[in-house]
Amino acid sequence: MYDVMIIGAGPAGISAGIYAVSRGQKTLLLEKNEVGGLIGKVSTVTHYASVAAGESGKSFAEKLKKQAEAAGVDIVQAEVTGVDLVGDTKEVRTDHGTFQSRTVILANGTSPRKLNIPGAQELAGKGMAMNAARDGARYQGKHVYVVGGADGAVKEALYLSQYAAAVTIIHFEEQLGCIAEFQEKVRSTANITLHLNARLHAVYGVDQVESLEISDEKTGAIKTIDDPGCGIFVYAGTVPNTELYTQLELQEGFIPVNEKMETALPGVYAAGDIRVKQVRQVSTAVADGTIAAINAAAR
Repeated sequence: MYDVMIIGAGPAGISAGIYAVSRGQKTLLLEKNEVGGLIGKVSTVTHYASVAAGESGKSFAEKLKKQAEAAGVDIVQAEVTGVDLVGDTKEVRTDHGTFQSRTVILANGTSPRKLNIPGAQELAGKGMAMNAARDGARYQGKHVYVVGGADGAVKEALYLSQYAAAVTIIHFEEQLGCIAEFQEKVRSTANITLHLNARLHAVYGVDQVESLEISDEKTGAIKTIDDPGCGIFVYAGTVPNTELYTQLELQEGFIPVNEKMETALPGVYAAGDIRVKQVRQVSTAVADGTIAAINAAAR
């Protein structure tokens, strides 16, 4: 039995755990994968106050974990299989047992959106849906394609440009949707080209990607590119991890909260990318976790 139970060990969950413990709360943090969440898988962490230049997502995640453990947060790696969030005692069922608490903070964020196109599932990890931080160096001197035009996609494309012979950004709109800083860097990076008004239509191959099809958003025409051994990195947005939270009313899959990070259920809070919000960044996730934990501890 815990005072505060947190689901998800990204920046929001770690922040919540540290603040909950500081207020005398016996705190459990449950995480299915590695501490850090999505931020732990990016090439670099940018724009976060005081972050070191060139800080990788992996090193940033390691610091989060060490800080939480030093604070006294109990971290258990387990997959949540069911929850009961109604009543004075909250229950969370996992593949490593059942846990109970007075309050729960939902901070398990989002997952990368997958492309529902021919070949995507069969070639996943074989050149399709690769991770820049993990796999970028494997594509030294090769061609890579980045699907997506928002900040996260373009940042990874810039990272990949130091390894690849050529980087092609495929984006369905007429211009990139990233911040001005990244747009300027793309313009000044010689081996990055843009394929706008376009979508990845299909990928083909057996043990590796051999070719890909790109469709034109305006004309519908499909272009086939033969490029054996290329790498395709997909950053086409994310979807909230809220499928287990059927006791809550959601807005487009996200959890509504008030300024205290309280959901409609007493004793249940939500923080970070999983909640309804305008800006999804590390800085706002950390703030959400802080607010949620302070209010949960005071309940």
